[in-house]
Amino acid sequence: MPLELGVWRIDSTTTPIPASGMDDERRLEDILAENIGIASPNWMVIGRQVMTTYGNPIDLLAIDRDGNLVVIELKRDRTPREVIAQLLDYASWVKDLRDEDIAMIFDDYRKRRGTGSQTPSVDEAFRARFGVEELPETLNESHSLVVVAAELDASTERIVRYLAEEHDVPINAVFFRVFRDGDREYLTRAWFIDPTESPGPGPGGEPRLPWNEEFYVSFGEYPEQRWEDARKYGFVSASGGSWYTRTLALLEAGGRVWVNVPGRGYVGVGRVTSPVTAISEFRVRREDGKSVPLTEVPLVAPGMFKNANDPELAPHLVGIEWEKTVSLEEAVHEKGFFGNQNTVCKPRTKAWQHTVERLKQRFDVR
Repeated sequence: MPLELGVWRIDSTTTPIPASGMDDERRLEDILAENIGIASPNWMVIGRQVMTTYGNPIDLLAIDRDGNLVVIELKRDRTPREVIAQLLDYASWVKDLRDEDIAMIFDDYRKRRGTGSQTPSVDEAFRARFGVEELPETLNESHSLVVVAAELDASTERIVRYLAEEHDVPINAVFFRVFRDGDREYLTRAWFIDPTESPGPGPGGEPRLPWNEEFYVSFGEYPEQRWEDARKYGFVSASGGSWYTRTLALLEAGGRVWVNVPGRGYVGVGRVTSPVTAISEFRVRREDGKSVPLTEVPLVAPGMFKNANDPELAPHLVGIEWEKTVSLEEAVHEKGFFGNQNTVCKPRTKAWQHTVERLKQRFDVR
């Protein structure tokens, strides 16, 4: 069962605000098309009512920050069997989309939204959305399926869990509930399977394997977060909200991390030396060996401290003792390497085992 969320208004007493489903799921589709970050900040919509060669349209098609596609289908008034069968049918079509197909889908989507001559390319929109310098080298190496509903019934939950856990289908479900307080409405979201704890299978739905005790870390290269600083002072970091920062807590002292910069490649391997810490409390060693707050050393990206006093948006860091690092220009990437949208995960796929073995050779580490 997904987590149940309750809302209370605090006056002189606490008054529960009644919950209900979305009265019109077309309205929910409009909301998600306008701001897909409500479902996941790691997605960008590239198409709406995308017509497949099978004659039926996909409600929403998105791309994540690793360049993988996300098929989003609203349950509406269909039976669980109908909506799941439709999603699986769409997956068989989406898996073969090439880079040029994705570009054309996005171009059609922007034109139909009426942005006129200012329509950006999918490359421009992707770079602006995720704050990266370029698209990943390969798009659509894998894809995932998401059922969206105003409410999730027990039958849909059983089917989604069975496909995800027994057959490693990259499928999930998310439901939205509306709370009405007078003339105000509040929208809440709950995932059926926590996307930050269940990275899912690799390309082609490959089976999960025992974890090889090697952590994957995604390090975003932004103006406010630079690999050069992390490399010099020994840390990995994330910011922008709990969605991005909370998986840093997975990192255990002594655990080994392999750091990937999306769109560039793998840039470092090291061991965890300290737990996740807010940036205002994080300490590093200067060149003279003295331990000092990060605020007391020169950074390439001093903008890291912009939200340092915001409990939600402040960057969080984990200390790392590097075994080997390279510059962004020397980043290691090969076709078939593992990638994931979460800041930290513990992958259990053949792709991850292959990636680690290749990286050990490329970085010359045991």
